[in-house]
Amino acid sequence: MRIGIAADHGGFGLKEDLRSRLTAAGHDVVDFGANRLQPGDDYPDFVTTLARAVASGMVERGVAVCGSGVGASVCANKVRGVRAALINDHFSARQGVEDDHMNIICLGGRVMGTMVAWDLVETFLAAEFSPGRTPPETSEQSRCTRKEGRARGRSRGFGNSGVAAERPNLNTYHGGSHEYRNSSS
Repeated sequence: MRIGIAADHGGFGLKEDLRSRLTAAGHDVVDFGANRLQPGDDYPDFVTTLARAVASGMVERGVAVCGSGVGASVCANKVRGVRAALINDHFSARQGVEDDHMNIICLGGRVMGTMVAWDLVETFLAAEFSPGRTPPETSEQSRCTRKEGRARGRSRGFGNSGVAAERPNLNTYHGGSHEYRNSSS
């Protein structure tokens, strides 16, 4: 399988380990960087290129690694045709492909060991989209995108009734005996 891989400084070590393992397992690996450990780099520089390669079909699947995996997931999902997820367990690595047609696995280089990451990547690559499932173009994710697009067309703070929805104050956090107030509000 032709696999794309990318990481920033937070995932560089894990990316290098996974790239070696993927090559040894017989996969054709396309490395989208970083090509050296450089503390000032950032995941969008590498993950966006990987995501575009997956969306265009240049590579069949992708592996994106940053410090936590969260940023890589958010970034990759901004590219149309990409279905990326932060994965920390085997069930999700398999089910994400079978049911949701996930095509990029995102991992955290600072929160996961190399053996766990390798097991998850193997599970992700072995999984196949289940026949009989809704094609990705009409799947739950696409319906979410359509619903989000319709919601953005409404006036801010109003639902269908035209009455302003009560919104929580996101600038104040009340937790236990602690209170945090955003000074910019």
